[in-house]
Amino acid sequence: MRANFQIIVVVVFVALAGFGLMVFSGLIKIGGDSKTSASGTVVLWGTIKNEAIAPILETFNQVNQTFVVKYVQKYPETFDQDLLEALASGVGPDMFFLPDNLVLKYSNKIYAIPYASYPLASFKNVFAGAGEVFLTSKGILALPMAIDPLVMYYNRSMLDANNIIYPPTTWSDFVSLVPTLTKKDEGNKIIKSGAALGQFTNVTHAKDIISTLFMQGGNSIVAEKSGAFYSTLADSLTSNLGSILKFYTDFTDPTKNVYSWNRSFPSSTDAFSSSDLAFYFGFASELSSLINKNPNQNFLASPFPQIKNASFKLTGAHVLGLVISAFSKNPSTALTAAGLMSNGDFASKLTNALFVPPARRDLLGAKLTDSFFPVFYNSALYAKSWLDPSPKDSDDIFRSMIDKVLSNSFSPDDAVKDASSKLGLLLIK
Repeated sequence: MRANFQIIVVVVFVALAGFGLMVFSGLIKIGGDSKTSASGTVVLWGTIKNEAIAPILETFNQVNQTFVVKYVQKYPETFDQDLLEALASGVGPDMFFLPDNLVLKYSNKIYAIPYASYPLASFKNVFAGAGEVFLTSKGILALPMAIDPLVMYYNRSMLDANNIIYPPTTWSDFVSLVPTLTKKDEGNKIIKSGAALGQFTNVTHAKDIISTLFMQGGNSIVAEKSGAFYSTLADSLTSNLGSILKFYTDFTDPTKNVYSWNRSFPSSTDAFSSSDLAFYFGFASELSSLINKNPNQNFLASPFPQIKNASFKLTGAHVLGLVISAFSKNPSTALTAAGLMSNGDFASKLTNALFVPPARRDLLGAKLTDSFFPVFYNSALYAKSWLDPSPKDSDDIFRSMIDKVLSNSFSPDDAVKDASSKLGLLLIK
């Protein structure tokens, strides 16, 4: 019975592919008084607060009068379980907002938009590179809506006090500044830290930081071949990952010049907000919470440091996607609505409400004059992400990789190979 249902779903969506091609290519104009086959109501789930999205969606529905998008807010803590149960019982939404680290988990429940409907070249022209995390051999798993890039927040007062004019732009500069900014007492106990790196537990976003370092080293972490996903961490073409891991763990080694962090510190977020940490690696979306934690703190944001003389720029990111359910009861309208939301005024207003950069290239070209968002928008243009099969399980893999190096039970190279093996098993579950 389930197999028959899946066949029906496939047939329906294949039939929609031609319509989708005309929608996305602009041959069919949607919105306002234009006549389309989109009608009825489609339900959209997400964890975005109602007060943020309600006025934007109200305007969207007023403009597109042939159909209605109804939004249902879910709690972040229970969203994953609620969605799984709803889809399993046949009462799930037609569309849902999904972060990049959950897309692979739901890939068999998502309608992958075929490239015949949305050509690859068109997708790359419309969206920044981070959105390509949703591209698979089967099609587009999600339409990118927002990019949340990893940046480097820095304490201006600490830099000023040490006669440092500008924050570092390369890792070479970063390494040279950390010893100057790290203050120790007579017993070699760290009082003020230049950098929160080296550990996992008390380094907020440790997995994201390490992942970004690996991607800067040329490794994609996860790749696809013949429809199957696999770990690239043990790829011989990027065999420098062991040295990158060692670079990271050196910051917690008392024998190293860059020693600046250890297990005794609170989380790097708290240390930064207490003005005990010079550089904090965090996401653009954290700006409001950082300001609220210490309104009097004198800090700014700068781009994530790059490898000196590298041929490209890269920082990590999380990407919010708009997904069409494979079990939608009104798939043609869901497809139409999703296309309009990702390529219309809706996307601009939504990302403004979320205080994160948009995924669309044209919107990232906006000329901004505030203290933070020019850095966020520029970073989003060269940001990159990867398809995490299970955030919790991959956290454990990365934690184990770091701890094995710190305990000297594994060499950095062996720790990376071990992590790759475990990540590979996770990808085939």
